[in-house]
Amino acid sequence: MATEIRVPTLGESVTEATIGKWFKKAGEAVAADEPIVELETDKVTIEVPAPAAGVLSEIVAKDGETVGVGALLGSIGEGSGAAKAAPAAAPAPAKAEAPKAEAPKPAAAPVPAAPAAAPAGANGPAVAKLASESGINPAMLAGTGKDARVTKGDMLAAIATGVSAPAAAPSAPVVARAPSAPDDASREERVKMTKLRVTIARRLKEAQNAAAMLTTFNDVDMSAVMSLRAQYKDVFEKKHGVKLGFMGFFTKAVIQALKDVPEVNAEIDGQDLVYKNYYHIGIAVGTDKGLVVPVVRDADQMSIAEIEKTIAGLGRKARDGKLGIEDMQGGTFTITNGGIYGSLMSTPILNAPQSGILGMHRIEERPVVVKGQIVARPMMYLALSYDHRIVDGKGAVTFLVRVKEALEDPTRLVLDL
Repeated sequence: MATEIRVPTLGESVTEATIGKWFKKAGEAVAADEPIVELETDKVTIEVPAPAAGVLSEIVAKDGETVGVGALLGSIGEGSGAAKAAPAAAPAPAKAEAPKAEAPKPAAAPVPAAPAAAPAGANGPAVAKLASESGINPAMLAGTGKDARVTKGDMLAAIATGVSAPAAAPSAPVVARAPSAPDDASREERVKMTKLRVTIARRLKEAQNAAAMLTTFNDVDMSAVMSLRAQYKDVFEKKHGVKLGFMGFFTKAVIQALKDVPEVNAEIDGQDLVYKNYYHIGIAVGTDKGLVVPVVRDADQMSIAEIEKTIAGLGRKARDGKLGIEDMQGGTFTITNGGIYGSLMSTPILNAPQSGILGMHRIEERPVVVKGQIVARPMMYLALSYDHRIVDGKGAVTFLVRVKEALEDPTRLVLDL
């Protein structure tokens, strides 16, 4: 009897994925729990394990196809799956034809819908009220009520998922590109963007459009942190099983600064400001598929050793494509380190809906004046990009000064001063 391979639950708010690649071909043997297919969501990449041992008898969803939660991906049988695969060939083209022939129609259907033209009457007063309050046009929605009318539930769902924001996003990639000269075109390579890359692009652009983003800079003398690290790195690694890096110090310094300037740890929700009295720090990690931001939850309750262990574990998961949705959610502030790639200075983009992001950069010896003497010191530029709708210039500068003070006297971090 064949065992079905289906799309697993992908996490909160994630309803679909794209087939990245199959690790096995039809007819090949598979072991139970062996990764068999890779799914790309707009947040993470997930490997689906084989639910049973046997032979991959059928592949229903091909590379590049978009599938929903619970969709059939393929099946595993005891013997040859060739005979079983044949009947499945008919539905596949039908599935492919539907988007080709009917793709424009779903978008067109809501537009002429009569109920949308007069929401107060056809769709009811509750829908009209929600439309007025949220700014979401019922005509943009596919109604689930009688005669395809938009219901109160449809509106609440649209508000919860922010339907107005994604509606503008698809237009960006559709902008016509000027054709290349024939000689150049023959040397170009066109590759479909991954779902993760599309989401990164959309979110970054949305952050620029939605927030009043501004960046302020400072520099920090890293002498004290580097000296402390050099003195204790071997003992630290021997005791805790992880290297003593800079991120533990920076995370602690950021948390102290967030406590002093709480608006940097807040976000806008409609007409309200939501102040977060907890500190979930996102750490940007570069992977071969794009930038991801796993979150160190309740970092204020951790020691530097615990923070370093957590970051190291999340970094490994990110590079191995093993991050789960839960690893990526709930961040209140983000730290990104362009210095590992050699960046001297940058203006990082906010990780919406957060109101602040700290950019670290490379450390280089520069001449500075200390007690009237010009000396060489290992200096790093810090950049804080912030939402000026929430954070004033005074708060932003104060935040960076607090981070600088803590790093230049790291004993303060240990003593929580």
